[in-house]
Amino acid sequence: MTLETITLAGGCFWCTEAVFLQLNGVKSVESGYIGGQSDNPTYKDICTGKTGHAEAIRINFDPEQISLADLYDIFFATHEPTQLNRQGNDIGTQYRSAIFPVDSEQEKLAHEAIARAQSDHSDPIVTTIEHANNWYVAEDYHQEYWQGDGQRNPYCMAVIPPKLAKLKKNHASKLKS
Repeated sequence: MTLETITLAGGCFWCTEAVFLQLNGVKSVESGYIGGQSDNPTYKDICTGKTGHAEAIRINFDPEQISLADLYDIFFATHEPTQLNRQGNDIGTQYRSAIFPVDSEQEKLAHEAIARAQSDHSDPIVTTIEHANNWYVAEDYHQEYWQGDGQRNPYCMAVIPPKLAKLKKNHASKLKS
């Protein structure tokens, strides 16, 4: 089994991580920071919006069990790709919608996914495709947050269950059993 990796930013990484951990073929999801100018940013640093980093997730997946196209489609179906630098109440460049492909094939598939997703939205999709520069793993307490403290966090309780319900409704065949 050869795993592939894709990095996605769709707002709060707690919320996107919770979605992708549910998928068959996804072997791991790691929360972190990408797309900025400073080295070794912390959560406190990126929350200022001044480092240029996005909260993102790095997904390791088995392409024989789930395709990258499916991951992209689920990404677009479970966040709001038409809001610039915003997801709900989270506002700032650190919450932007972005894809960080590692090669030309991932980039090509990202463009195709944006075109597919645009047909579901009346407003233009503002998701950017950015160079996959340095990846910085977020602090330990951010990893698998929904499975731990997230279910006691009012913000997460308001945002994550609707995303998971949408995932279950529209992509049930892709869920882990």
